[in-house]
Order: sequence, then structure tokens, then C-alpha cells
Amino acid sequence: MDSSEALGMQFGIFTVGDVTTDPTTGTTPTEAERIQATVAIARKAEEVGLDVFATGEHHNPPFVPSSPTTLLGYIAAQTERLILSTSTTLITTNDPVKIAEDFSVLQHLSGGRTDVMLGRGNTGPVYPWFGQDIRQAIPLTVAHYGLLRRLWREEVVDYEGTLRSSLQGFTLAPQPLDGVPPFVWHAAIRTPEVAELAAHFGDGFFANHIFWPPSHTQSMVELYRRRFAHYGHGSPEQAIVGLGGQVFMRRNSQDAVSEFRPYFDNAPVYGHGPSLEDFTSLTPLTVGSPAQVIDRTLGFRDYVGDYQRQLFLVDHAGLPLKTVLEQLDLLGEEVVPVLRKEFAVGRPADVPPAPTHESLLRAHRAAAGDSQPDREEGVKAG
Repeated sequence: MDSSEALGMQFGIFTVGDVTTDPTTGTTPTEAERIQATVAIARKAEEVGLDVFATGEHHNPPFVPSSPTTLLGYIAAQTERLILSTSTTLITTNDPVKIAEDFSVLQHLSGGRTDVMLGRGNTGPVYPWFGQDIRQAIPLTVAHYGLLRRLWREEVVDYEGTLRSSLQGFTLAPQPLDGVPPFVWHAAIRTPEVAELAAHFGDGFFANHIFWPPSHTQSMVELYRRRFAHYGHGSPEQAIVGLGGQVFMRRNSQDAVSEFRPYFDNAPVYGHGPSLEDFTSLTPLTVGSPAQVIDRTLGFRDYVGDYQRQLFLVDHAGLPLKTVLEQLDLLGEEVVPVLRKEFAVGRPADVPPAPTHESLLRAHRAAAGDSQPDREEGVKAG
């Protein structure tokens, strides 16, 4: 049993893959430099003992991760235990057949160190680029995910729907590793229908937890937990929850604030808006010392309950690679070890650990009445 499973939680980082000018130097990385930096960041995440690396999916400048499984497959070849995920796979504009194929291949390449986070995306022009209509975003999400589940679970699929062409006698190749599909997280910032979809199928729900106040995250997670229980998957406390987060650290909190301020003030998403002080008071953004990050993060449990996955955003807004790697050193050496220990305190025994391929495989075999022992090779899940 790996450490993340034993303690019930996984810790990691996620990237949006933005190419942003460093406001302190005026330097803008090339797309090639940003992609290579992302690989270096993932390798560093494993080196410092984190469990998960996740990448977003974007199809327009100034972002580079337009092909997440290509990136994750490359990272899989250079890591041994890091769980490789997306922080958004666009269930609306990607074809379910291609999602099923890509992630099955990634499962085999990584030895099962793969899961997927599905989302609608927040860039309107992407829809027509892929022949879809943004007004159909929710129906596309529901229909595409319904088909994706079948593709991963049924040997032969016949499908008829109104939002994509029909399938007749389709068989996915390759099949999911060990017959076990990747674990699915459904990600949302503000869409209750996504929480409902996750609850209906007993999947995980990931709250972005970056741009909105904690009260909003609390309401979304409570909705998901309540509906998870309604559909008979367990108690609300047994629902599988993940949170995003955003931090910038230096050992001295004032150094962190002064260094991060120009990046915050010019960031593409929230730059030239609220002050850094206002944003950190109204949202979970934490800029300060490792101790402050620990205290703030431990406080998340007060309003979402015991949860399974915590991912941090550390590499955006033009921050240079050297600085990002320093952030990872602080996370791995000073923050995550304390979070692992403290989040385990008082964690009820019936709250499930973070899903891994091995835990899903055990459940699959138990459901099939198969007492075959787990594979001894191939999967290292962080």
C-alpha cells in the first residue's frame, strides 16, 4: 500500500500551461520552453515526494497543453510513481471515443498511474472549433460521459444519440488496463449539474477552489455529498472530493508577498483587478510562509469535510522555472509532510482513501468474486 493510500489523501500540483511574460524581467518563454519547463516541474514533483501531477487542456494562445495525453505519456516515461492526471479534459468538445482510446493507452504506458478529470471548459470559442455549440454544453457533458463510461466497460458498444454519430458494434482498443477504467473526477467551479453527474455515477468531484470564496466551494461540495448519498453510493462523508488551491511561499511571509505581488498584479486572469490583499482574504489563495500555507490548507477540512485529493497551482502568471522549482521544494520538504500527518488525525475509518489503480483493481476483483492477488509489478501509484 502506498503512502497516499495509507493516509487517505493525495497531494500534488496542477498546471494551466499558460505562456505569460515575466513582469519583473519582460522575458516571455517560447512555447517549446514552456512545454519543457512543464516536464521539469512534473519530474520535480515526483522528486520531492508529491503524489499527483495534473495538466489542463487548452486550444488557444497563450496556453500550450492542447494534447494532454501526449504530455502525460512523455512524463510517464520519466517518472516511476507519480499519478498522471488532467486538471481538465474537455468532455464537451472532445469525442468520447478518442478520450477512451487516449486514456486507455496512457494507462498501459504508465502502469495504471492514470486518472482523468472531466470538465466543460470556460473558453466559448473552443466549441465551434470542434464542431459543437456552447448552448449544448450541459447536454453534451451528460451524453458524452454516458458513452465514455460504456466504452470503458462494454466489449461491444452500439450507440444512438442526437449529439454525435451512431456507433455500431464498436470495440475499444486497447481495453482499459486490467479491465479497470481510469478513476474519473468531474471538475466544476460553478455548475451544479456537474456535481450532480459525479454524484449519480459515484465518481469523484473536484472543486477548483481558486477564484471563488470558501462558502461557494462549501455549497458545491455539500450538494455533491448529499446527492452521492441519495444515489446510494454511501454516506455523504464517503463521497470522493478533491480541491484545488493556489500558493506562493517564501520562508518569510513578507518576502513572499513582495515577490509575488508583480505576478499577481499582472496575471492574465485576475491582474489589474482586486488587490493581492483583498484576493487572499476573499479566496483560498495563500501567499506567505510554509506555516501559513499549512494552516490555511488544514482549514479547508472545516468546510468540505475529510477529502481525498489536494492539488496546488504554483507555475502560472510568468513565474520563472527556478522559482517554481523552489516552490516545489518547500511543498515537498516543509508543507506536505505536515499536511499528511495532520489530515490523518481524526480521519474516520469509513472515509475512503484516494482512489488508485490498485485500489480500484481490488474492488473490481472483489465484486467479481476473484481472489487473485494483486499484480506485484507495473503500478507505482505515488
